[in-house]
Amino acid sequence: MRVVRLLALPALLVLVWWAVSGSSFYLPSPAAVGRAFAETWFSERLADDVLPSVGRLLAGYALAGVLGVGLGVPIGLSRRLRATLEPVLEFFRAIPPPVLVPLIMLLAGIDTPMKVLVIVSGCVWPILLNTVEGVRALDEVLADTCRMYGVRGPSRMRSFVLPGAGPQIMTGLRQALSIGIILMVISEMFASSSGLGFTIVLFQRQFQIAEMWSGILLLGLLGLGLSALFRRVERRVLSWYYGSGAARA
Repeated sequence: MRVVRLLALPALLVLVWWAVSGSSFYLPSPAAVGRAFAETWFSERLADDVLPSVGRLLAGYALAGVLGVGLGVPIGLSRRLRATLEPVLEFFRAIPPPVLVPLIMLLAGIDTPMKVLVIVSGCVWPILLNTVEGVRALDEVLADTCRMYGVRGPSRMRSFVLPGAGPQIMTGLRQALSIGIILMVISEMFASSSGLGFTIVLFQRQFQIAEMWSGILLLGLLGLGLSALFRRVERRVLSWYYGSGAARA
């Protein structure tokens, strides 16, 4: 029954797509897109375009996670530091990451470092801000208990601060994942010769419409797979929060 519920809406969308696909050259049928998907992505493009894109996404996402949590914890713990940095953080957070692409190209070139930095520039903010809020919301009674029992330094960080802020940190990481996929595509549309974003734009310019749609479909499947993987990791990391059965789910 659960499988039926999960597949009902996708099946309905495919049927609607099939019904309207003959109305335009730019909307090929699901069968045509399926054939293009198999021919395009089960080939050398998997190693030349897909894997490098995923590698850049994971590198930028991991770096953003380290920066976001590493900066968010001390900012969240210190009221004075938070008051000092908040205007600057709000200023930079308000700048759309795609606007920074030309600047990052000037500073880091047009190769992999530029693409990774573009991903970092967008992913770091939800992680940083959620970490700050998670640390700010720590239970004051538990904080006093830690002080009373002399739990300080790395021990306090490991046993109180990070577990207490963990749900909020994971929320920021979840939000950053979808942003990272978007920025991965955008970064590959500028002065690039490989990657999913570059390939989809190339197909569009060459009027290879079915292949272009197959790239969009691949991006959706990639996002779905990464989201499912993140959900499993989140439930394992926060098994104490979701309940004893979460780690087995």
